[in-house]
Amino acid sequence: MSDTRAQHEPVTASYPELAGKVAVVTGAARGMGARFSAALAARGVHVVGGDVDEERMAATAREVTAEVAGAGAPGQVVGTRIDVTEPADHEAVAQRALERFGRLDFWVNNAGIFPFALADEITPEQISATLSVNVEGVLYGSQTAARHMGPGSAIVNMSSVSALRVRRGRGAYCTSKAAVAHLTESLAVEFGDKGIRVNSIAPGYIDTEMTRWVKDDPAALRHALDVVPLHRLGSPEEVVGPLLFLLSDSARYVTGHSIAVDGGSRHV
Repeated sequence: MSDTRAQHEPVTASYPELAGKVAVVTGAARGMGARFSAALAARGVHVVGGDVDEERMAATAREVTAEVAGAGAPGQVVGTRIDVTEPADHEAVAQRALERFGRLDFWVNNAGIFPFALADEITPEQISATLSVNVEGVLYGSQTAARHMGPGSAIVNMSSVSALRVRRGRGAYCTSKAAVAHLTESLAVEFGDKGIRVNSIAPGYIDTEMTRWVKDDPAALRHALDVVPLHRLGSPEEVVGPLLFLLSDSARYVTGHSIAVDGGSRHV
């Protein structure tokens, strides 16, 4: 595997027009959600991070706010609890953003789960939980965002390359991400009437906690490096870049699309 140190360096694109804006990021206590929050705050965006793990979310908010303040960045991160399967929780998070910062410009539906079960072993409980978190959570978050955001605002959902390429043992997950990709298109069509853009990001093999199983399984890692033309795992920073682009004015005529961040992989 090639040296990936350069790929883990912070994204340098600044997008100065983001400063002073306000974003909600779900699933923000750790992983990509925490990285998204830090990258936005570093560019002057105030972030309300929500997570079902309220204690961890509060700690992440403190850490990120202190980090960006030390770097001279004006963005703040405020932590709060959210169960994305509950519509009322989304509304409470939106109200927190409005009360604290007076506006709401961006909503990032990042929360998700990644269950494993062979197709004939998927239980009713597993498929229900997966669709509830991964799909209903996106819908409820987007509905809430659209009620409180106006023209020029943006929603970004987290899909996956698994929306198009199945993985053995991830039938429930792949199904949910295919639904997210299609839901993104539907929301873009309808929310376009309000001037709200809706797009999604579809990561491939990204080196995060959710894909730790790849690095822990030598056979899976060899397979991943073989099917990815760049022959390495992606880094979280390489997902941050597309997020910033989709929220920025550079993407003001981009809606209803899914950006694959997968190193060019064509099968799994």
